[in-house]
Amino acid sequence: MRTTIDINESLLREAERLTSIHTKRSLVERALQELIRQERLQRLGAMLGKTRLNLSARSLQRMRAGD
Repeated sequence: MRTTIDINESLLREAERLTSIHTKRSLVERALQELIRQERLQRLGAMLGKTRLNLSARSLQRMRAGD
């Protein structure tokens, strides 16, 4: 998909310097991937402690073994 956007040049140069990625397309894709990853982690973290699992060590070992 083609999109025209204005990108802050100093942010772009800093991103290039830190990542060694030199194309705007690759930098934008990397930024979007990182944003998605961070949001997924944040949502997962928000779920911690909200789900009750009544599993014993023995039942976890059986699950890992595929029993």
